[in-house]
This record gives sequence, structure tokens and C-alpha cells, in this order.
Amino acid sequence: MHVLALDVPPVSHLFEWQAFGAGFNKTAIIMVLATLCVLVVFGLGTRPRALVPTGLQNVAEAGFELVEKNIAGEVMGHAGRKWAPYLSALFFFIFFCNIWSIIPVIQFPATSRIALTGLLAILTWILMVFMGFKKQGFAYLGHIVWPRNVPLALRWLVGFIELFSVFLVRPFSLAVRLFANLVAGHVLLTLAAIMSAALWITEPTAIALPGPILLGVAMTGFEILVAVLQAYIFTMLTAVYLNESLHPEH
Repeated sequence: MHVLALDVPPVSHLFEWQAFGAGFNKTAIIMVLATLCVLVVFGLGTRPRALVPTGLQNVAEAGFELVEKNIAGEVMGHAGRKWAPYLSALFFFIFFCNIWSIIPVIQFPATSRIALTGLLAILTWILMVFMGFKKQGFAYLGHIVWPRNVPLALRWLVGFIELFSVFLVRPFSLAVRLFANLVAGHVLLTLAAIMSAALWITEPTAIALPGPILLGVAMTGFEILVAVLQAYIFTMLTAVYLNESLHPEH
């Protein structure tokens, strides 16, 4: 029985790519590129502003309106307009960190690093807690540990669960959700490429068959969907948590 032996690089190759010293790897490069993409889109795209938007201005305005109406406005109401710039920057930074998973040569989403998703989750948590105390004072903590819309007999139990959820579960779930989905999508896309390469090695003419091609196209489309969806979910949950801090009655 013939066994195919492939010279497959170690799994760490999917996540590491050193440049300019050990402290500046592929993750750092992609974070810089994602930041530059956000600055270019919203910096150059809004200057100068034409009455009929075209080109980069059209992209910037459409992207901002998408977040302002479908996330900030839907979740936070009138207060969402104030938070729309931050939420737009957050959404597109995460999206640009995600989308590099399908870019040739790089093919790596920075958000498949738990350190980055953890940092973003901690920033959301700090902002949520800060705005809660700023808006409500110590009543913010009181609404969490002693929820008045719960029967008195269960209030202490629900308060304990809420306290644990707000201060521990929320940042952890935010970080892990984004990290896990991007790792899974990246690994699936890599496996599809390896399967196609293995098929080509065993039978070079088979690579022209529709199966491997359609598999690669489908996985690439799936990765794009994951990139957009996970950026949307993270930004939406950030808006939900901020709205709860600003409006405890909700």
C-alpha cells in the first residue's frame, strides 16, 4: 500500500511569521495594516466631502452609516449617534484584522491570537464599567447585585449571577468567541488548501476538476462571511453592554 508523504510545515507556521526581530511578528504587522486601512478609509474618505460621494468617500460614508443605523441606532437609540464613530472604528478594525486570512502571502487573521481578542474585550469591559459608574455612580453596582425587577426571594441569587456575568463572563466570552471562530475558519481554509495540494501531487491533472476549485471558492466565501459576521457580533455586543451601562432600566 502506497503512503503519500508530504513535507508539511509545522502548525506554528500558520500563526507565526517573524519580521524585524522576534517582537514584531505577523500579528503585529496585520494590526498595523488594519489600523492603516481604517485611517485611510475614514481619514482620506471624508476629506474633501463632495455632495455626491464617489470612490473612497462613498465607501467611508456607506460603512459609517451601516454601523450607525444597524448597530448604534438599533441598540442604543439616540445615544448611538455619539458612539457611532467609536463603534465604526471598532467594527472595521476587527474586519480588517479578520479579512487578511484570505489575502495571498499573508493568509492569517490577527484575531486568531487570543492576546488581541482579549485586549479588545478588556477595552470594551473597561469602557462599559467606566460609563456605568460615570452615568449612575455606585447605583450601577447596586443595580447589578440587587436587581429590583426580580422577586425578593431570588434577588440575591440573580444578583450574584449578574455580578459574575458582568465582571468575568462578558469579557471572557467576547474574547473567546472572536478568537475561536477565526481560528476555526483559518484552519478549515488551510485544510482545504492542503487537500487540494495533496490531490495535485498524486494526480496533477485532477486539480482542474471542479471539486477542488469549488471547495477553495466555497471556503474563501465562508471565511469572508465569518470575517464580517464576527466583526458585527463583537461590535453589536459592545453596543449592548454600553447601552446597559447608560440605561439601567433596559
